[in-house]
Amino acid sequence: MKRGARIAAAAAAAFLAVLIVQLPARWAAHALPRGIVCAGLAGTIWHGGCAGLSVRGSSLGDLSWRLRPLRLLLGRLSAVVDLSGADTRLSATVDLGPTGRGRAQNVHATLPLDHRLLAALSPSEHAVLRADLSALGWRGRRVTRVSGVIEVRGLTSPGGEPLGDYRLSFPEAAVEEPVGRIADLGGPLAVEGTLKLTRQPGFVMDTLVAPRPGAPADIVEALRFLGRPDARGRREFSLAGTF
Repeated sequence: MKRGARIAAAAAAAFLAVLIVQLPARWAAHALPRGIVCAGLAGTIWHGGCAGLSVRGSSLGDLSWRLRPLRLLLGRLSAVVDLSGADTRLSATVDLGPTGRGRAQNVHATLPLDHRLLAALSPSEHAVLRADLSALGWRGRRVTRVSGVIEVRGLTSPGGEPLGDYRLSFPEAAVEEPVGRIADLGGPLAVEGTLKLTRQPGFVMDTLVAPRPGAPADIVEALRFLGRPDARGRREFSLAGTF
């Protein structure tokens, strides 16, 4: 190749590299999944932000991200993300593969759980989710790894009665079907048990539940439908489902 052609090729490659690095984030607006809207996109695809992020009409706040380009050499899309809103906080390092596999590290989140974000909940059901996870892995819709603690605070029933606070703790061990320990953090119900995330994908929850002194009469009455209590006044409550 002649010297002039080599210079032209190098210049073209440099121009292309600069163009890719400086691609405006707004060019990716059409690629957002259905139901996800950004009021304003700024910065570049590599380091940018989304002001006014909403999911199915529920406003979550402002999202920023910073891609890690070296991970692209391994065929993975990796970014440090941060979401901040009036009652929403989320930060994590997210790593996505080409076959539906993904993982997140250093996940710290505070999210409201209500019918605006989860259509299955009634308007009177709500809670606040707080998560501190060192690792979270998934393959498609199946959760393959969880390490850390998830808390649900201020949980209410479909009738609006307060049901207390709960903690779900997953050990550091990596297993095919993660199992977490459930325990209450106070409230009208004493709860202990496990939650298994299964291959289907889905979950199986097995717990022992007992009313505490002073629990509302309607909650005590509802527990009677779970069968006879054991010697400590606890009744078995199990629940299973798929994603």
